[in-house]
Amino acid sequence: MIKTIIFDLGGVVITLDPQQAVRRFEALGVKDAASRLDSYTQQGIFGDLEGGRISAETFRIELSKLVGRDVSYQECCHAWQGYAKEVPERNLEALLRLRREGYRVLLLSNTNPYMMEWCNSDRFDGHGHPVGYYFDALYLSYQMRLMKPDETIFREVLIKEQTSPADCLFIDDGARNVAAASQVGMHTFCPENGADWTKEIYNYL
Repeated sequence: MIKTIIFDLGGVVITLDPQQAVRRFEALGVKDAASRLDSYTQQGIFGDLEGGRISAETFRIELSKLVGRDVSYQECCHAWQGYAKEVPERNLEALLRLRREGYRVLLLSNTNPYMMEWCNSDRFDGHGHPVGYYFDALYLSYQMRLMKPDETIFREVLIKEQTSPADCLFIDDGARNVAAASQVGMHTFCPENGADWTKEIYNYL
């Protein structure tokens, strides 16, 4: 019986626009941004940031070296937040509805401090609420120092939540992440980036 629903952020709760992010990093001077950025698992300093191996400030310094000029914190925020295309109202309403229905609703995201600068602000939903308003708990890669699809991140969430994988539904638009969650025994659902999952989810509950 499903008691806990674990959502990915980008591609599920919010719609991703990877090309916009690439264009913004290119505008900063990262000529090979397209090869450095990946919608699901980042590489190099980008992956180090999301994996919690370097701080936001170290990323800013290393990015500055990469492009040959001083890049500001706000420029980093603007570039990373290029991933966010929209926050569909239907998704936010569904999250609140699921919580009212008695499910424990969690966020598990490969993300970073620059993206979370927006998510944790009152600008997130257009109604003055941060992303945390919609969830019972947030599990973020850079804070956990683990990244999907490493199975360890799923096991860590299960330990912290003191729950069984058989009682969890994991929702992610990344096939590798869903496969990893399945390996640890979770039920899974893999909608496409931006798809309306708000009704289909009940097929899995």
